[in-house]
Amino acid sequence: MTLRTTTIGAYPKPAYLPTPDWFRKDIEFKTATAGNPTAAFNDYLATLSPEVRDLLDRATREVVQAQVAYGIDIPTDGEVRRENYIYHVCRNLNGFDFDSLTHQILRNGQWEAWVPTVRGPISSAPPMMANDFRIAQAATDKPVKITLPGPLTICGSTADDYYHDPKALGADLAAALNKEVLALVDAGCKWIQIDEPVFARTPDQALDFGFENLERCFAGVPADVNRVVHMCCGYPMGLDETEYEKADPGAYFELAAAIDASSIDAISLEDAHRHNDLALLAHFKKTTVIWGAVAIARSRIETPAEIRERLTQVLDHIDAERLIVAPDCGLGYLTDEMVAAKLRNMSEAAHAF
Repeated sequence: MTLRTTTIGAYPKPAYLPTPDWFRKDIEFKTATAGNPTAAFNDYLATLSPEVRDLLDRATREVVQAQVAYGIDIPTDGEVRRENYIYHVCRNLNGFDFDSLTHQILRNGQWEAWVPTVRGPISSAPPMMANDFRIAQAATDKPVKITLPGPLTICGSTADDYYHDPKALGADLAAALNKEVLALVDAGCKWIQIDEPVFARTPDQALDFGFENLERCFAGVPADVNRVVHMCCGYPMGLDETEYEKADPGAYFELAAAIDASSIDAISLEDAHRHNDLALLAHFKKTTVIWGAVAIARSRIETPAEIRERLTQVLDHIDAERLIVAPDCGLGYLTDEMVAAKLRNMSEAAHAF
């Protein structure tokens, strides 16, 4: 059999989109908050015209079709409607303040930003992600995967001026996210991914209450829908930056048993940027592993031969039926040309088995 392929979430936005984006360097953000794209996104939303909405639909279709053309079996919508993978969803939840941002130092000191603030109880608004899914799914007969940020990662990417308790905040976030998840199920989405990279940064919190909240996110999801969790170890603020402290690689070992005991169907792990000890795979008895096979914060293009060589080593530790090949994380740092080359080479290697 050939190995299946997928992407993780973000895809480079087409140049014609005026959407503020944490990845982009080609748009000048003239706001009161020192060029912060989250502040710029407020102004963008206030003036979002029908013409730009049409461009967003066009861009979604284009990035889905590009992924399929490069050999991706389970594409995403490319997150083209988002300023980043987290805040797009948070803006649709009651309790967040996006007007008065709070300065925070996050990710164990690796990220400094002005971020939205929780100023009241979190609750769900009418779900919006199902519409994103329908537009993307109409572009292909491949199953489209939709991503949502997880409760612990939202907590680690915002400021809390209300709960002062990440466990309680996470529980309410999970209940609200569950409404989006179930709306996606009703719309026909068969691949739903919760992004929880902060699990690798804070495995103690993940084990204490993070997995409990993941189960709340997926509550009521039927067996024919794939429950996916993405868990990378963090990336720098730009391409080819080397001075960046990633999460401890031992975190995957700390979390593996809890992952395998949960209702998660597939866990997405990075490996290309920093190889894992392949003994890790023995801890996954039933969980499908989505394996990071190309780096997303390096411009160097991996060859099909080197990708295949690593996958051959991986297959000594896990059955092919439970292995899916992907980039380490989202593709927003890369140029279109880099993305095309990396995905084509990755797909060639994966489909050669």
